[in-house]
Amino acid sequence: MTPSALAVVVPAHNEEDCIAACLRSLHEAAAQAAPMPVVVVVAADACTDATAILATRAGAHVVTTRSRNVGAARAAGIEHALELLADAGPDVWLAMTDADATVPEVWLTHQTTWARRNYDAVLGTIRLAPTAANAVLVARHDADYFRTRRLSGAQSEWEHPHVHGANLGVSAAAYLKVGGFAPLPTGEDRDLAVRLSAAGHRIARTDQHPVQTAARLRGRAPGGLADLLARCGTEASRHRSPTPLDLVKLA
Repeated sequence: MTPSALAVVVPAHNEEDCIAACLRSLHEAAAQAAPMPVVVVVAADACTDATAILATRAGAHVVTTRSRNVGAARAAGIEHALELLADAGPDVWLAMTDADATVPEVWLTHQTTWARRNYDAVLGTIRLAPTAANAVLVARHDADYFRTRRLSGAQSEWEHPHVHGANLGVSAAAYLKVGGFAPLPTGEDRDLAVRLSAAGHRIARTDQHPVQTAARLRGRAPGGLADLLARCGTEASRHRSPTPLDLVKLA
């Protein structure tokens, strides 16, 4: 598949402190993908702050939802993006990230390379953004996260077990074929990946374009990364780290 256009969808609930940095990184990645058309859609979900205003000022298309549900917000954002790209042809590639994340410049070009290799979806990795206050917590998380590293055949590529809505790409055709994101308050990314795999779609798991995400302890989705980090911090005080299996379940 050679993508005819790219759509980037970002769900956001009260992310006025993060959305500008996220969108700056997305515009830099879009510039690397030129001249391919790229639309960026922010699904402002039940926001009571300036998220939608700041996203509009930053050049994103904004769709407002009231579901307070990340799966429903992602689905609404994708629906709006596909409407915007209705004349772009059948081969639209959908890229997903989160409002508290920043992507590397190569993020979109790497995903389209996988698409041209006839992969239907790409599952990427994350890096936690370190600060002076959370350095120990980030180090503990990363140590367990990277224990899941395994080499793919003769390749040095890390074929990882993680699924992150903050770093996920899928062809629109495959996405629609399996019914899109389910309206789940958490785990919507893993649910989509399971259905894509069950339907026989080719999925690349790569560490080539990691996304940096906030290492916060109070997140927007229940049972997500923030809850894992909070537990990691609690267990650190008891001198016990979460196991790699814990991280695979929640990553």
